[in-house]
Amino acid sequence: MSLANRYILFNKPYGVLCQFSGADQTLRDYVPVRGVYAAGRLDRDSEGLLLLTDDGELQHRLTDPRFRHQRTYCVQVERVPDKGALQKLASGLQIQSYRTRPAQVKLLDQEPLFPPREPPIRFRKNVPTAWIEIIMTEGRNRQVRHMTAAVGHPTLRLIRTAIGNLRLEDLEPGEWREVSRTEVETLRTSLAMP
Repeated sequence: MSLANRYILFNKPYGVLCQFSGADQTLRDYVPVRGVYAAGRLDRDSEGLLLLTDDGELQHRLTDPRFRHQRTYCVQVERVPDKGALQKLASGLQIQSYRTRPAQVKLLDQEPLFPPREPPIRFRKNVPTAWIEIIMTEGRNRQVRHMTAAVGHPTLRLIRTAIGNLRLEDLEPGEWREVSRTEVETLRTSLAMP
């Protein structure tokens, strides 16, 4: 039995805009499916998991901050954050005109196995980098970048690896796949949708 709506997971490469129109590199260059739209956004400089759908109700639940669904990011930052910086990110901090919600934050022991980014991040011989995982329930414009900068560790690379139960897994940059019925049902249940 097929789903009434379309649900597509896309691994957005660096430099791609989360829209189907415009002169720049956009979703239309990768996903030849009509009538679907991004349920949430990643800025041009960010990479990773994007859900495209024509399900307006689900799209609303994923973009309205009241519903607080989890988003997971792997973030490469300048220098290695200490426990104090990680605690500030986790407990929430004041950035711009708002305070971030508490998040789950951990320093990763090893560099994740992501394909190299094109163009590569800037390399500075005397400045080490580290990877952290952040699981949060909000997603304001460039929020992760503002958060890491506020604790003295600017973001160099940002990759969304999960939206609720949906995972990036083996999708290479620029690849997409249909979401399974089970995945859609699990996501809708987590958002208290019928």
